[in-house]
Amino acid sequence: MNILNSVDKNKYKNDRIILHSDCNSFYASVECLHHPELRNKPVAVSGDAENRHGIILAKNEIAKKYNVKTGEAIWQAKQKCPELVTLPPRFELYKRFSKMARRIYSDYTDRIESFGLDEAWLDITHSPKNDGLKTALEIKSRIKEELGITVSIGVSFNKIFAKFGSDYKKPDAVTCITRDNYKDIVWNSPAGDLLYVGRATRKKLNCIGIYTIGDIANAPLEILRKHLGKWGDLIYGFANGFDSSPVAHMDENTEVKSIGNSTTTPRDMKTFEDVKAVMYVLCDSVCRRMREQGFLAKTVGISVRDNELNTFTRQCTLEDYTNLTKVITENAVSLFKRSCNIQRPLRSVGVSVTDFVHDNIPHQISLLNSEEKLKQNEQLDKTLDRLKKRFGNYVVRPAALLRDKQLSSFNPKDDHTIHPVGYL
Repeated sequence: MNILNSVDKNKYKNDRIILHSDCNSFYASVECLHHPELRNKPVAVSGDAENRHGIILAKNEIAKKYNVKTGEAIWQAKQKCPELVTLPPRFELYKRFSKMARRIYSDYTDRIESFGLDEAWLDITHSPKNDGLKTALEIKSRIKEELGITVSIGVSFNKIFAKFGSDYKKPDAVTCITRDNYKDIVWNSPAGDLLYVGRATRKKLNCIGIYTIGDIANAPLEILRKHLGKWGDLIYGFANGFDSSPVAHMDENTEVKSIGNSTTTPRDMKTFEDVKAVMYVLCDSVCRRMREQGFLAKTVGISVRDNELNTFTRQCTLEDYTNLTKVITENAVSLFKRSCNIQRPLRSVGVSVTDFVHDNIPHQISLLNSEEKLKQNEQLDKTLDRLKKRFGNYVVRPAALLRDKQLSSFNPKDDHTIHPVGYL
């Protein structure tokens, strides 16, 4: 049985056959595989609960029955499920399982594009085994037998609907989204089920009477543009099945599009000085990572979450490309100061940079800033990088960070969590 409707096979003969494979409850499933005594208990992989970095990263199917959610604090999860067993993440172990899954995928195609450690698109259009449903069922069976975990797979004619299909039924399931059924399945689903329609976008859509993916697909494009800008064009195309983005070759290097760090603090941040101290540590990590990878950035972004889990993000574009810690920190702090007056205590903050050029590419010298001062800051950063690499993260610290070691004594450079790469 092919993904294409047998009656309309010629009609859709030029369609691609795209699979999206999603390892179910990946981190928690791998942990339960290595801890058989926990298989019948609610289990979650999380950060450090004692230091309040206790965000749920993944949970098993039993924990899901208690409505434990990814991204919520451990204390919230344990209010719902007092018996919840929490385990620290072991990313090297998860990377190993991710590579084993990719080896299985590579038996079917060389067009494999990862979407984080636990998800991947496969394009089997030109593969000898190009029967979508049959291939998906075979991969699902092999993953369970060879790795001991389960996957859900979506099969469709583009990447967006294939991703929707892998989310549609879980766990251990295959869903085909075809040109004949996508309006019945996809369009009748909530708008928030479409890739990149997050909570903020969903709220904006709801305010203008758009509640389902079908509503997005049938909305006047001018209305979407008015309320969402360029994002309106993007999700309109996604909802209508217009996505034609290719699945990357398995040997292609994923282009780095952003570098960032975030943290949940041991106590709530109640003052601007609290936030400033945490942002300095984050910016130091982000800039060191930029310099290691040979990048200069021109856009700085911040994300802030208060103690009621409301989140906002802001970004600004700099006049010049830079990877200087002082410059990035000043702009991140200034952006926060202009955007937030701390009406509620804050529990987490993040800093990211994007819009990159390589640092070996000639770039315009600033006419507004002292080039000599910039060179001094550049040399200072390089010296501090060498010291920290040799003697550890805390060998040299600004005096301002000693005011509250509870807030500032963390190391995002070495401890940052691996998150899925972006589709865009």
